[in-house]
This record gives sequence, structure tokens and C-alpha cells, in this order.
Amino acid sequence: MTLAADLRVLFHLAKPVRGDTHEQRLENFYAGQAGHYDQFRRRLLHGREEMYRSLPLTEGADWVDMGGGTGANLNCVAEKITELRSATIVDLSPSLLRIAQDRITARRWKNVHAVEADATSWLPDHPVDVVTFSYSLTMMPDPLAAIDHAISILKPGGTIGVVDFYVSAKFPRQDMQKHSAWTRHFWPLWFGMDNVFLTPHLLSYLQRKLSVVSLHESAGRVPYVPLGKVPYFRFVGLKEE
Repeated sequence: MTLAADLRVLFHLAKPVRGDTHEQRLENFYAGQAGHYDQFRRRLLHGREEMYRSLPLTEGADWVDMGGGTGANLNCVAEKITELRSATIVDLSPSLLRIAQDRITARRWKNVHAVEADATSWLPDHPVDVVTFSYSLTMMPDPLAAIDHAISILKPGGTIGVVDFYVSAKFPRQDMQKHSAWTRHFWPLWFGMDNVFLTPHLLSYLQRKLSVVSLHESAGRVPYVPLGKVPYFRFVGLKEE
């Protein structure tokens, strides 16, 4: 990726995000950087491939990627796509979905669809096997509603996979990571400028609502920000039968 492309993305990360609705704000944020989005985010959004490769995307399964943007997440499991009954990318940004559609066409994926819709209300034709969120819940106005909706469209025993930024509670459970005061305050402030909201609540909510299959807490570098690492988690859980 060239420095010029990086600077274009960084400009859109730094500029004020405008719009009266969530849809308008997303498009204002992404429209100018959509063409360089995937390459930059590959260095920022850690743990995606590991999360997707841990999912039971078996033959004949229906998979929904909520907030899937450009469809780059499908590359993590590209060898499994043709075995699925369907894969659906749901997002509110037309600029990102145009790239997703170009990717679908180039790969000749007949069973993959890109849908412009809200993750809290979009309905499939039938219950699905897997729902995923890759760094999308922290950008949603009501992420807990998105989790509840995902559970509602899952088959009994279905899987939800999430990878996202977060910060720990001040006093987390003993088996969970505890972040410093600097981490708990700096990163929410930093990402909040782009309407990305880091909290301890997403992870605790997922743990309450689903049977935990796996959970991994870690931290990764942020390009051009030499101020430590931002925490993220990978989570896989099951809807009870």
C-alpha cells in the first residue's frame, strides 16, 4: 500500500464525520476511502482470519456477515464459500457494498449476496446457521439490539462469531483481562472521534446471551499511532437448543 493511499485513509479517519442519520454518517466516513479500505484495515483489524476460520461453515450452511462492508471477510474462508448454501453480506454503506459486489462478481460466487440493510432489522428468508460481526458492533448505534437480532435469526444451536475492539471493566471477572486506566480511557476517546465506541459491555453481553465456545483477548498495533496496542477480542458462542 502506498503512502498516498495511507494518507487518504488517515485523512478520512481524522476528519469530522457528518450526517443526520447513522446511514449518512457511515457513507460520509467510508465513501472517500472505500477503494483503500481493505488494505489499511488489514493492519488495523486483528484476529479476523482466526475468528472466521474457527467457525462451523459446513457444507449447506447459511451464513450472514453483519456489517460485512466490502466482503473482504469472505477471503478468510474463500475455500469454503462454494460449499455453503448461502452467504449474505449486510451493510449500510453503498460505497463498501459496491466493492463487495465487484468481489462477488470477480470470484463468480453465485451463492453470495450483498444487501444494503440494517443489522438490527434485516430478515433472511429462513433461520441461518452462522452470524458474524467483524469490527462492526462498535460502529452500531445499538449493538446490543444487533446481537439480540442476530440470535433471533439463528437456528437453535446456531453460531455467532465476533471480533472487535473493546476495553475491560474497571473490575473485570478474575478470569478476564484487566486493562490499565490509560487503556480504558485513551482508546475509547481516540476511536470515539470516528464513532467507534469501545466498551466492556459487548463482551459481557455476549457471554450472558450465548454458550461460550471460545474467547480470546489480545491487543494489536494501530498504524501510525505509536501509543501502545488497542485491545480486541475474538468470541464464538452458540444459541441454546
